[in-house]
Amino acid sequence: MDIFSISLIALGLAMDALAVSITSGFAIKYIKIKNALMIAIFFGLFQAIMPVVGWLAGYTLKDFISGIDHWIAFGLLSIIGVKMIYESFKLESDKERVDPLNISVLFILSIATSIDALAVGISLSFLNISIALPSIIIGIVTFLLSFMGVYIGNKLGHFFEKKIEILGGIILIAIGIKILIEHL
Repeated sequence: MDIFSISLIALGLAMDALAVSITSGFAIKYIKIKNALMIAIFFGLFQAIMPVVGWLAGYTLKDFISGIDHWIAFGLLSIIGVKMIYESFKLESDKERVDPLNISVLFILSIATSIDALAVGISLSFLNISIALPSIIIGIVTFLLSFMGVYIGNKLGHFFEKKIEILGGIILIAIGIKILIEHL
């Protein structure tokens, strides 16, 4: 497989991570470079690892993963999205915001946005393609787009303050629905 095709695959896989990064940037009031790096590293790393896991799984898990991957991604993204929407309606003093820098939230978001990469890894194993180069490219592209996404979301987010949590929740749910529809 040529670099151009691998790059297109990487861009496609990175779109969910980009959208979630923008949403995460909305939720962070005072952005620091370490915040953007943390989110980008998580998303980039998971997007790089999941194709390898899928490639290694190959035929063994193909039927199992292809049957439920969309449900897993939908469920995880919807849970976080609904929580964000719910939190937006709480009184300011009662709020416990969804923190995209919380390791467990970031871990869940990273898994949810990289499940498609797992399926791509399975596909690449069937094509007898070495996984090293695609995995590296996917990870780098996702890292870069996620890093930029956090800043984009942070700059746009403060214009809308409270409405952003609702929008962020809707975006996460929409990504989950999109994944679900694409696989049904």
